[in-house]
Amino acid sequence: MVKLIMVRHGQSTANALNHYTGWSDVDLTQEGIAQAHQAAEQLQGLDIECVHTSVLKRAIMTAYIIQDDLDLNYVPIIKSWRLNERHYGALRGQNKEMTREKYGVEQVRLWRRSYYTMPPKLDKPDPSVGPYKYLDPRVMPLSESLFQAYNRIVPYYIDTVAPQLLDGKNQLIVAHGSTIRALIKYLEDIGDHDIDGVEVANGVPIVYDMDSKLNIIKSNRQ
Repeated sequence: MVKLIMVRHGQSTANALNHYTGWSDVDLTQEGIAQAHQAAEQLQGLDIECVHTSVLKRAIMTAYIIQDDLDLNYVPIIKSWRLNERHYGALRGQNKEMTREKYGVEQVRLWRRSYYTMPPKLDKPDPSVGPYKYLDPRVMPLSESLFQAYNRIVPYYIDTVAPQLLDGKNQLIVAHGSTIRALIKYLEDIGDHDIDGVEVANGVPIVYDMDSKLNIIKSNRQ
């Protein structure tokens, strides 16, 4: 039996302000730092052999705190843009409640929760600098539906995470709400409409016990 653990980053400054974040690189709040420490407490005693995270610092810092608290700083950590949060396009930085007033509750619900609906696009992609300097600009999204995010996230799991699980090595993914929702959809074979109701809380570990074929035997997900 092998374990896959997934943790959404601790509360970010954008979470606290109720802003759309997406690929914006924002810090953890003090509450978010505390949530990362609490996540580590819940993972005490687990043998984790590799950590996977996005290139966004709210997830990276959460992963670092967990590793440090568990004395796992020696464990490899892989950072990939494919584990980034869903790209919220032109909505990023805006207050969610204000967008409900501007565009209507139903439209915002579709942007946030629908599997296929894409938020309004940016006029041009983010610059290919920093963690994206080696990424083909044509790959950079202007906006993403959960479906589009799924199509970059799940291949990372299949190509990078699953082989290590198949070798019997417990894996930790520290990422984002939409990242983890996409993986839950894949792992639990949740329908396109039913994924709407799946919530992922900040800093609360989801642990899957898997068999030798990576079928889920047990999960603590509510």
